[in-house]
Amino acid sequence: MTSGRSTRSAQAESIIVLGAGAARETQSLSHLALQEVAPGTSPLKTLSRLPGVMFTSSDPLGSYEWSQQIIIRGFDQSRLGFTMDGIPLGNLAYGNDNGLSIGRALQTENNGTATLVQGAGAVGVAASNDLGGALEFTSIDPSEKFGVDVAGTVGSYGTWRTFARVNSGTMKGGGRLYVSYDYQDANKWKGDGIQQQQQANAKFVQPLGDKVKLTLFGDYSQRAENDYQDLSKQLIATKGYNVDNITDNYGLAKQIATAYQNGTPFPAGIANQDQSYYNSAGLRQDVLGYGKLDFHITDRLKGFATVYGHTNTGEGIYATPYTPTPAALGGSPISVRTTEYDIHREGFIGSLSYDIGHHTIEGGFWFEDNNFEQARRFYPLSIDKYTGSSVHWFRGNAFETQWQSAFNTKTYQFHIQDTWQITPALKFNYGFKSLVVDNHGRQLEGNIQGVPTANPYASGAIVSANGFLPQLAANYRINSHNEIFGDFARNMAAFDNSTTGATSPFAMTSAAYAAAKNTLHPEMSYSEEVGYRFHNRHIQASVTGYYIEFEDRLASITPVSSGTNVQGYPSILTNVGGVTARGIDTAFNYRFAGDWSIYASYAYNDSVYNDNLTTGGVTYGTKGKSVVAMPHNLANVELAYDDGTIWGNVGMQYQGRRTYTYTNDQWVKPNDIFNLNLGYRFHAHNWVLNGLDAQINVTNLFDKRYVATVGSTGFAVSDPTGSLQTLQAGAPRMVFFTLRKHFF
Repeated sequence: MTSGRSTRSAQAESIIVLGAGAARETQSLSHLALQEVAPGTSPLKTLSRLPGVMFTSSDPLGSYEWSQQIIIRGFDQSRLGFTMDGIPLGNLAYGNDNGLSIGRALQTENNGTATLVQGAGAVGVAASNDLGGALEFTSIDPSEKFGVDVAGTVGSYGTWRTFARVNSGTMKGGGRLYVSYDYQDANKWKGDGIQQQQQANAKFVQPLGDKVKLTLFGDYSQRAENDYQDLSKQLIATKGYNVDNITDNYGLAKQIATAYQNGTPFPAGIANQDQSYYNSAGLRQDVLGYGKLDFHITDRLKGFATVYGHTNTGEGIYATPYTPTPAALGGSPISVRTTEYDIHREGFIGSLSYDIGHHTIEGGFWFEDNNFEQARRFYPLSIDKYTGSSVHWFRGNAFETQWQSAFNTKTYQFHIQDTWQITPALKFNYGFKSLVVDNHGRQLEGNIQGVPTANPYASGAIVSANGFLPQLAANYRINSHNEIFGDFARNMAAFDNSTTGATSPFAMTSAAYAAAKNTLHPEMSYSEEVGYRFHNRHIQASVTGYYIEFEDRLASITPVSSGTNVQGYPSILTNVGGVTARGIDTAFNYRFAGDWSIYASYAYNDSVYNDNLTTGGVTYGTKGKSVVAMPHNLANVELAYDDGTIWGNVGMQYQGRRTYTYTNDQWVKPNDIFNLNLGYRFHAHNWVLNGLDAQINVTNLFDKRYVATVGSTGFAVSDPTGSLQTLQAGAPRMVFFTLRKHFF
């Protein structure tokens, strides 16, 4: 991919495509759209321009994983499907037990087209949790010509990023290869700490004769990020949005811990032990790879076979005032509590399709074997100073292992579907998938200063299975510019398989698990939508109405008082009823006056709980209440210019008010955030300027202060005092400048 492009190609490329001809609501963002934002920006944030997508993060690039939150039609990321080149990325929950975020799987510079299906992903999507939509990311292919791309970015709060990619061009034998590397570093915009990542990608494409193509892909990522402190409405009202961890003040952190442990007054300005922690951080190291064979056996029969593997080592770090370091090991009133992760998964995805008459019949199979280990440990700290850097890996000298667990998950998915072109204008797609997810959990012995301890969590096996999950969809082209479509889908989400998972039976005690195992049901959804599209050379427009029934919703109830549950008590998993969602998605893209275009989207969603919630013998009035974190109203407006040399766009994203309590007694205010992107492509004939791009990105243009993520530490039944620390502040205005250069 070159950085310099002709005027003609710049004008011709649509950055947003509204899925003409698709039988479901479908939109795509082009490679260009994903490159116009600041390098390193999560494609999830860029996708929030599409109707019905609610995305938030407390950092300007949307890459800080603790605060990442994406919700589509009331379904959060744990109930959406995510793939990259067809490879499953798992449920994207923080502390993921079955995958990794797209930002760790693929460098942003190597993102190809990203496609969103809001209602329900295709029957063949490799996801065992997609009750709602699916987001399918792709990587760009190596170019046919040799070339080197380099880029550098500098920005606010010490942000800098370097990137380099070498394309081999077409080699002897027809193969093409690229290898790329980036390093990114930034200070937090408040408090003390860093957001740091280095990553490498490689992709090789080799034709094997006329009918077979081999693709190999590899990814390595190492990410370290200090956390932003979770806030409450009360904290924001009394102390503002800039309250954060106190990583630069170990003395104050020790005073807070000592006061809590001794029951003495807290230091001035400190309300309690959870207001500001000394430090917290997330560390992740991933290796992901796949090999894929695409083959055309005959003109009618084609298919592919993919094998993939992924390993992850991770650590969530929290300097806790609840557990002091033993005197013999350092004596600090603080210790470091870690949650440690280890993923090893391998899988196979295969598909065959056959054209016969007016039918295209396609079937496929997905299998994954995932081994996941998790542990909660405590590490000693010196009385004098914090051990290690702010993003230090803690290994090998834990004085306590609160619990450790080992899980195995085997996923089997089969699907078959037929696309029937009944008439030139009418297309009908119908099929089903069968899904079986077999979970096994094994709890290992803990250890406190050399003394073995019992693990309170459950061991056992549980299966999520459904043999018939159908999908029906149709598209009717009224004429060359107008079409209507409709679809129906039934989906199931498998149980989580971890000690901390929101829908994991193994997050319960052995007694609670034994009592609940035979009554728990996997979550189910029934989705229907009907839509209309218009498209010609200058205008794309769509409007879609939908209705969703979400049944057997699972909730993890922690039997402790309202708070952040930072001490990690076991929970009780139970089916708590259903959710009904109704809404409308609209989008409009108009290219006017040659180089100018305007894009707008609006979505209305009404997601409500169908039942009251009973926990601890108390029934709460949640029936008819709005679903947490999902606003009723979402809107985007963007004005853009691109003449092939000068380009730019200014956009506004609006999110309506959101609640973080099931009884809806607390809401956060709406926000409207503007972003500005400007760039210049040089077309000079000298080697210095030819292939050079310059770009400026400004996030939160008008420097609004607002709540970004709600529910970062979970949701509560109610929060009458506004003291639950589960909110993340949005980043202030930040500016980034990028230079790109294509050689050869």
